[in-house]
Amino acid sequence: MHGYELRKRLNLMLGWSRVLSYGSLYPALKKMLRGALIEELTTLPTPGVPVTRRPRIVYQVTELGTKEFTRLMSEVGPTAWEDDNFDIRFAFFGSTDMEIRLRVLEGRRTRLQERLDRVQSQLSLTQAEVDRYAAELQRHGVESVEREVRWLSDLINAERSLDQAALRPTTEQSQQ
Repeated sequence: MHGYELRKRLNLMLGWSRVLSYGSLYPALKKMLRGALIEELTTLPTPGVPVTRRPRIVYQVTELGTKEFTRLMSEVGPTAWEDDNFDIRFAFFGSTDMEIRLRVLEGRRTRLQERLDRVQSQLSLTQAEVDRYAAELQRHGVESVEREVRWLSDLINAERSLDQAALRPTTEQSQQ
């Protein structure tokens, strides 16, 4: 797809919390072109229709790009669950193995729980030093992280339930 459509789709996938700008999209596309992960195709004008603008450049994933995407999506480690990468990884979980999804979700939850514990232990110390607006901002941050930890726990439980359901033999199989 062309850059405009790609940006639109990615922003739709990533939701309101992360907006992809053209200033970050096109340099990333150029880097992927240099790495042969994608290729440019130029659309031809429709015969009989006057050409009023330059042809659109359409980007297409190469075989090497597909392999690199698969490799990146199978990586598990701190970069998979850090703030800068987690939402992008999560947006593509549909093409990720369940064990990898679970490890990424659990890693993210652990990281957030560590952050939450650290902030909560320091919260009482800083409450006396900040005005009510700064205190309210701290409270909002704690509540946001607590909410995300609950969300991650629900996702992990749902993944495990799916895994258990897949392992249970069906009634028909167990009667044979």
